[in-house]
This record gives sequence, C-alpha cells and structure tokens, in this order.
Amino acid sequence: MGLRKGHCYTRVKRAYVRHSKFRSKDYVKAIPNNKIVRYDMGDTTKKYKKLITLVAAKPIQLRHNSIESARQVVNRQLHINLGLSYFFKIHIFPHHVLRENKVLTGAGADRMQTGMQKAFGKAIGTAAQVKKGKRIFSIYVNNEDLSVARDAISRACPRLAGKFIIKEQDIKV
Repeated sequence: MGLRKGHCYTRVKRAYVRHSKFRSKDYVKAIPNNKIVRYDMGDTTKKYKKLITLVAAKPIQLRHNSIESARQVVNRQLHINLGLSYFFKIHIFPHHVLRENKVLTGAGADRMQTGMQKAFGKAIGTAAQVKKGKRIFSIYVNNEDLSVARDAISRACPRLAGKFIIKEQDIKV
C-alpha cells in the first residue's frame, strides 16, 4: 500500500503529539526523514531586480514530498532556461508530524488490528502548516528573465494542494 491522497492531510489542525520527559511514554517514537533536499538554489551572490513569490491564498498543510516535487520542477525549469542567473528559495519547513492508524482488511485481519482502541497511529511523514498570505517559494531574477520565472513558478501549483497567488515586485537596491 502506498501513500494516501494529499487531500487527506490538507486541513490545518493543532498538533496532537505526546513528548514526555520520560522516553518510554512518548507517543511519537520516530519522525520520518525530510525529503526536501535543498532550500536555497541558484546564485546567491548576485543582485537581482525582480522578485516573484508563490503565496498561499488559504490556510493549508503541505506534505514534504509534494514540496520536494514542486521544488524539482521549478528548479529544473530555471536551470535549463537561465543557467545560474537566478536565486530560488523555499520559505516553509515541514515540522508537523502526520500519523496514520493503519487498518488491515481481508481474511484473518480481525486478529491483527485493534480498531479504534489505541488509535494514535504511526508517523508516516511530515507537513508544513502554511497560513494565509505566507510565502512558500521565492524566485529572484533580472527583468529579462521574468517570463521564464513566472512560467516556472506556475508549474509548481498543480503539485501542491490548495489555492495560491503569484506576486511580482521590484527589488529596490
């Protein structure tokens, strides 16, 4: 069985985790590794004139694997078309632990599971809880590369659950 669909985890909820000063009483035993490889890409030393940002239109929760998928698509488009004349930054970090109470079905499954008794669940991944108006991605480019950056950041939207706004602004030196 693979991952559940992304819409199962898009609602922002308060974290319900039990961290005790006694290790044996912790509910979350281990947190899965973060799949996001890099948070800053491109040339960080240059001065750029334009900034394009992807902003959340509603509060949403984004899983780490969807953020990494969007990052790969945007970075690949920018690198192919612009070389290294851009700076791409991810502003969110997945801290929230996602859990799943796995339920087996089929013959003999009734002896292997507890149902809703002790249904805290095992950690299956992490997610970033994003508030309305929070920046998710930022791309710094020069004026002539604006259309390439706009196209690259719009390709990230289908890979992330929710509604987003693309904002452009000038950078004053």
